[in-house]
Amino acid sequence: MSDRDIRICFVGDSFVNGTGDPEYLGWTGRTCITTARAGYAVTYYNLGIRGNTNTDIRVRWLQECERRLPPRFDGRIVFSFGVNDTAVEEGKQRLNTAQTWKHTKFILAEARSRFPILLVSPPPVANQENNQRIINSAMG
Repeated sequence: MSDRDIRICFVGDSFVNGTGDPEYLGWTGRTCITTARAGYAVTYYNLGIRGNTNTDIRVRWLQECERRLPPRFDGRIVFSFGVNDTAVEEGKQRLNTAQTWKHTKFILAEARSRFPILLVSPPPVANQENNQRIINSAMG
C-alpha cells in the first residue's frame, strides 16, 4: 500500500454522481476501487450534481475543490460534463456550442494552473439526437 495520500475530486454532472447505478458507485467509484486495489491510498470526492451544465460547474468547482485539496496533499481533479449542455429544454439546447467551449476553456485553464487535471468526455446517452449534439459540441 502506498503511503502517499492521493486526493481526487470528480467534478461534473449526474454521470459523475452515478445517478441510476444500483450500487451507487458510478464510474468514479469503480475507478477509485480499482486504484485502491492497485495499492494507492485514495481519498475520493464525488462532486457530481445531477442536471449541472458546465455553466453551473464553472461557478462552483474551484471553491469545492480547494476545500478538499489543500496544498500538503497530492490533489487531482477529474472533470466530466457536457450531456446537460446539449439537452433540449423548452425547445432549445440548454447551452450552445460556443457557450460550452467558452466555459470549458475557462474551467480547464484555471484548474490546470492549480492542479493536475483530466477531462473525460461526456458518455453517449439513449437519445440518438442528443448523441449527435454531444458529438457536434465536442468537435467545436
